[in-house]
Amino acid sequence: MAPFKKTKKSSKKLKKNKSVCVVPVEPRVNEPDWWVSFWHKNSTTPGLLIPSNEEEGFKYFFRVAKMTFDYICSLVREDLVSRPPSGLINIEGRLLTVEKQVAIALRRLASGESQVSVGASFGVGQSTVSQVTWRFIEALEERAKHHLKWPDSNRMEEIKSKFEALYGLPNCCGAIDATHIIMTLPAVETSDDWCDQESNYSMFLQGIVDHEMRFLDIVTGWPGGMSVSRLLKCSGFFRLCEAGDRLNGSIRTLSGLEMREFIVGGGAYPLLPWLITPYESNDLSSSKSTNFNARHEVARLLAVRAFLQLKGSWRILNKVMWRPDKRKLPSIILVCCLLHNIIIDNGDQLHPDVPLSGHHDSGYGEQCRKQVDPIGETMRENIAKYLVQNKHRTPAK
Repeated sequence: MAPFKKTKKSSKKLKKNKSVCVVPVEPRVNEPDWWVSFWHKNSTTPGLLIPSNEEEGFKYFFRVAKMTFDYICSLVREDLVSRPPSGLINIEGRLLTVEKQVAIALRRLASGESQVSVGASFGVGQSTVSQVTWRFIEALEERAKHHLKWPDSNRMEEIKSKFEALYGLPNCCGAIDATHIIMTLPAVETSDDWCDQESNYSMFLQGIVDHEMRFLDIVTGWPGGMSVSRLLKCSGFFRLCEAGDRLNGSIRTLSGLEMREFIVGGGAYPLLPWLITPYESNDLSSSKSTNFNARHEVARLLAVRAFLQLKGSWRILNKVMWRPDKRKLPSIILVCCLLHNIIIDNGDQLHPDVPLSGHHDSGYGEQCRKQVDPIGETMRENIAKYLVQNKHRTPAK
């Protein structure tokens, strides 16, 4: 089964809108300040620990500061400008501004609440929330592509330098992990492919992150019933690496030991020349392997923490999705990853309570790999030996 790919029809629709909207001027007959009415209505909602400060309250509801919010609006404005007779209209007969549309979509993604509940908080109907959210997702998916891409050579050198400075790992380019997006499915769509190891129906998301927990590459759309190792091998990233078209930077020779570019991953992944996993428990008889695992683990946890932050920020990914369209779900996941990166790229700071605690795949047991590539094994040994020679450097926490 191939992963979801965005259809050309959706892209053409955006391009068509772009050609029609030569001058993206919003209609004058629109709503008064949406934030004032939203804050007045929702700032004292019982059962929610909402900050009393409006600036912090804004970030509580939408996960981003006002400046980042304005930037997101600028990305999608041309696609979301409403015009009669087809423009989106609220229950009072006024056209929705771009800002209110973005706020509705962000609130739906951030809270994971029902469309009815989100609509009630904004004074719009369920169908409006559905239309607005999907329009936003299509627009951001197209307009924010530059926020999630594989680094060029100069940027990769910065990333490798940070990994070495923080964790002592030379030529390390990132950390990889995967998580399940749980959903319910109609009986006609259920199958063993989508039923995972914990008997949930789910879709996989694989991500590679840098030292700032920014997503550099993601793969989604595949059934959660696959193993993590199988998911990796089905990805375009795997094919690029195996063909020598990615993680193909210069090999470093340190203390007589050769080390190529690589990423770090947990025990569920195969040990490959470009994907380095920890020593298994029965191989931890020496200080060399123990020291390596300690440094490796701290770096690997960057990917775990990135998924905790992703699912904590955009709670729609952490709740059980009720019968989602499996063709549209990958776009929702991608947009949440784009928003995650936009927050980082704009220097925004999340509230400490936003990221999930524990593990992003709570309740899922650790899978064990079986594949060990001899070249990958040599690569790991070289890194471990180098770390012993530089044991005065301790990994960052």
